[in-house]
Amino acid sequence: MSRLAPWVSPLLIVVAWAGAYEVGLLDPRVLPSPVEVVRSGVALARDGVLLPALGTSLVRVVVGTAIGVALGLALGLASGYSRLGELVVDRPLQMLRAVPFNALLPLFVIAFGVGETMKVLLIAAGVLVPIYLNTAAGIRQVDPRLVEVARVYRFSRPVVAYRVLLLGALPSVLTGLRFALAIAWIALVTSELVNTTSGLGFVLTQAQRFVRPEQVVLCIVLYALLGVLTDALVRLLEGRLLVWQPVLARR
Repeated sequence: MSRLAPWVSPLLIVVAWAGAYEVGLLDPRVLPSPVEVVRSGVALARDGVLLPALGTSLVRVVVGTAIGVALGLALGLASGYSRLGELVVDRPLQMLRAVPFNALLPLFVIAFGVGETMKVLLIAAGVLVPIYLNTAAGIRQVDPRLVEVARVYRFSRPVVAYRVLLLGALPSVLTGLRFALAIAWIALVTSELVNTTSGLGFVLTQAQRFVRPEQVVLCIVLYALLGVLTDALVRLLEGRLLVWQPVLARR
């Protein structure tokens, strides 16, 4: 029952949405009923449009997130482990954090075109920053005595970096991953609205062009559900990797 409890409020929102539509409080030209949204999804799936679009968008998010996580971990480790690394890395990434996707998008289009490379790298850029920030912060919070013990036992610097610092920062890194995945979906939407011929963004653009509000709402709902799904996967990963934390172990 506790696993279903978080879905009660979304279900109530859907019920209120359907009720407002039935009594005429909502304009069907702007916000159709949940039934119409579901019907449009079934029709798109039957036509062979929806599932390939979902698969394409998922691949973009997975590849872009993998690149962003790898870079964020490496740069966060360098910044958290070394004062020189912090001086070199931190300020440029703090500046990148302040730049919105809409400002980065034209530059990425000029540099990489409108193909898959642009979309994947824009997602990677969005994922990079929260992973970096949480990795660097987590490493700085690791007990310095653990590093001293590792040095007494003459562990090599790579072993200290991985076995002591990175694993010690794992709770913070996983928190950053949850933020990063939410940003990845935002970056995906931004990138897929530019001259796209595949993915959920293409379905959304076509729905806007031909004034199909039920398909627009369908895409929005799918983006939301995919975001919740990826967040749930990270929470599951937290429960497996952080069993030594009592709160997480009870999840």
